[in-house]
Amino acid sequence: MAMSELAGRVAAVTGAASGLGRAMAFAFAGEGMHVALADVDTTNLESVEKVIRAQGVDAFSMHVDVSKAADVDAFAERTVAELGGVHVVCNNAGVALSGPAWEATEADWQWILGVNLWGVIHGVRAFVPHLIAQNAGHVVNTASVAGLISPPGMGAYNVTKHAVVALSESLHHDLRERGSAVGVSVLCPAYVPTNIADSERNRPRELRAGEKSAEALAKEAILKKAVAAGKISATEVAKAVVAAVKENRFYVLTHPAITGAIRARFEDLLDGRAPRDPLKL
Repeated sequence: MAMSELAGRVAAVTGAASGLGRAMAFAFAGEGMHVALADVDTTNLESVEKVIRAQGVDAFSMHVDVSKAADVDAFAERTVAELGGVHVVCNNAGVALSGPAWEATEADWQWILGVNLWGVIHGVRAFVPHLIAQNAGHVVNTASVAGLISPPGMGAYNVTKHAVVALSESLHHDLRERGSAVGVSVLCPAYVPTNIADSERNRPRELRAGEKSAEALAKEAILKKAVAAGKISATEVAKAVVAAVKENRFYVLTHPAITGAIRARFEDLLDGRAPRDPLKL
């Protein structure tokens, strides 16, 4: 059975309580898939579970801090045990951080690397062996256009998203090298109206930052405004993800207007010149 046939299969989604994760969970449930839901926001996560169960498919929700290996391992084990397997894995949980690169504190780096990068690393490590063993399935890693270009004022975020793209490309090559039928997609959206700009609400107390500079606060305000003004909805992005899984398509670029900035980055690289500001192209 090809991955174009999703009904009756199992999807696991991190960051499923809101935004892109919630939209992907609903989209896969709409395809008749059973869904395992993970997030640190258990209140909203339980609401997502109720909506999905009302669609006539099975689901469970679980408190998971994706920065912690044990949490992701337990999520993978419960998914297989409770839902009978796993076929689509969406390593989606993410947070955002704005400000000049030199102002990011050690706590800032630990927080954003823990969620955005280690969360994907743990998801790949915990779930992919199951997919390889059955020689079927698909991994979707949520990166960003910030994994393909490097906008100013988002240094720490850019680092994590470039790393997710690199990990996803390497995972694709590793699977192809061994002749595995497991597919990989990397999702690189631009601004989508979600709660990503309000990530601080879920930041662990021990990793909270001190007082932010005026420049950092200004960058944060710009990010919130840009996210709120996003023209493509989370639902539309989720539909693109489902299509990519069915088509076994690697790059999922949901915002065509950004391709000029991506092209410019590689032109600068190949022509040996300093990078242009992608926000001014």
